[in-house]
Amino acid sequence: MDPLRIVFLDRDSLPATENFTGPETPHELVLYPRTAPGQVVERIRDADIVIVNKVVLAADAIDQAPRLRMIAVAATGTDNIDLDACDRRGIIVSNVRDYAVHAVPEHTFALMLALQRNLLAYRQSVRDGRWQASGQFCYFDFPVRDLSGSTLGIIGRGALGEAVAEIARAFGMKVQFAARRDAGESTNDYTDFNHVLRTSDVITLHCPLNAQTRGMIGAAEFALMERKPLLVNTARGGLVDEYALEHALRTGQISGAGFDVSSQEPPAQDHPLMRLLDHPNFILTPHMAWTSAAAIRTMIRQVRDNIDAFLRDDPRNVVAGYRAAR
Repeated sequence: MDPLRIVFLDRDSLPATENFTGPETPHELVLYPRTAPGQVVERIRDADIVIVNKVVLAADAIDQAPRLRMIAVAATGTDNIDLDACDRRGIIVSNVRDYAVHAVPEHTFALMLALQRNLLAYRQSVRDGRWQASGQFCYFDFPVRDLSGSTLGIIGRGALGEAVAEIARAFGMKVQFAARRDAGESTNDYTDFNHVLRTSDVITLHCPLNAQTRGMIGAAEFALMERKPLLVNTARGGLVDEYALEHALRTGQISGAGFDVSSQEPPAQDHPLMRLLDHPNFILTPHMAWTSAAAIRTMIRQVRDNIDAFLRDDPRNVVAGYRAAR
């Protein structure tokens, strides 16, 4: 029998300083720094287990990997994997969960605070000599707003959404969780989706990208934002129509936006988010909210634990495969 073959398609999605080893079960571990779309089929053809972060695993590639039994996702999101194809084949797909439960919420608030207090604009003005030119101890060129007393709308109530809510309450913010669009009237725990858009001073996204959430914030939604809120997205770029975002920010429908994600990563130079880099109330970071040292170590450990559990015939964190339907 051939040895267990484990293939990691995008090892460079993790820092080189972090050691990555396979399970205790005898195996062959192949680490590819990156994998282009045209290389996927050949690289997974003889794999029993594939580890992947952001490489797309489409149905046609999965169908050409007859030995494939498990996909270990080195992330929470699985929108890059054809889960239906995995269900048909009984291929277990396991993701990692709650590993960035501190890192992502902290980055979310870093973006909020930087925008609310216009930190980047003031920093640049100091570099430009404005402080000396003012002739006094301070100046008031850019508006500064408190988080305390404002209303935060959170879309997505998993571990990250709850962690953001906890920090928000410590800042003195009123928190409202948005219900799904089709959920009807507000309940004690959730507020009508459109009402959240209308009444929030800050809106932050913490939901997965799927058929129901893709493009969930577009021109119609921006038009509802009566309080001209900040929009923060540390979840997935595809949740927001980025052309509509550019229009909303440039026309003042929203007061600012902080994004850590893009529908295309990295974005092309003519991408709407790249065109917004000249806007004083926009911050774009390179999908690094999750990358604290502690979060990365937790994620690597979970990937190994998921593989070990699968090899014990007791898979965990399953999002597709024969046990997902049980």
